[in-house]
Amino acid sequence: MDSINAQSYAKVLENGVQAIEEVKRLGSSGYSKSEIYVISHDEDREGRIVDAAKINEIGLQEEGLFGAIANLFRSRGEALRSKITSLGFSGAEAAFYEKELDSGKVLVIAKKPLF
Repeated sequence: MDSINAQSYAKVLENGVQAIEEVKRLGSSGYSKSEIYVISHDEDREGRIVDAAKINEIGLQEEGLFGAIANLFRSRGEALRSKITSLGFSGAEAAFYEKELDSGKVLVIAKKPLF
């Protein structure tokens, strides 16, 4: 499923290789590396994909201080839903994507700045 709203784009992919290819495709279509994120339920896998694709992880700038601190105390699923909503998706969309991540898939999100 692809989802496009005013400022955010998301695509669920089967594996890290497809995720890296999607990052490249988004880069060639005008997104900068700092506007593209990869999310996986497995933190190590997510880190490997982020490193291979040379993109940023979702952090303080995207989540805000409160969200980043709260995620320290949340389950991985709750933290992922919070990160997805911090990038402009609704709670229902975040729940859908997190369920896809539960089955081992990878989520690539691209977000343009609001200015």
